[in-house]
Amino acid sequence: MDVEGAHAGIQLPEGPWWDWDGGQLRLAANYDLSYYHCLELVFGDPLLANCPSAFHDPTFRAPSRDELLRVTRQLGEKPPVVVAFEADAGGQEPVSCLIAAERLDIVQETVLRHWREDAVPGQRFAPWVRSPDQRAVSG
Repeated sequence: MDVEGAHAGIQLPEGPWWDWDGGQLRLAANYDLSYYHCLELVFGDPLLANCPSAFHDPTFRAPSRDELLRVTRQLGEKPPVVVAFEADAGGQEPVSCLIAAERLDIVQETVLRHWREDAVPGQRFAPWVRSPDQRAVSG
């Protein structure tokens, strides 16, 4: 959609049941994400995420005073974790990103992003990876 175009309206059913339980926001990092990743930033109980769905080469920094004030006003209190970064989202300039959460875990381990028959026992796979047996049952 171009910047000047109109947004398409979406009709959603009315009701008081709307709620969101994200649980975790997981950013995966590696030099090449084709086959595996070795680093994850796991934001537990994310409170706010202001970043594009795809970005590259983030440069992390301390959140500015204005960013902290804005997040605190939006959430009604200062969150335990606020992470800020600039990243390449494909545009002409980097985008400023901000994530607030109850906690942050940094996980360093190899996570395979495709099925491998020769994986060692206990090897972790990305959530979307299925063995051929699992694909046959679900497909």
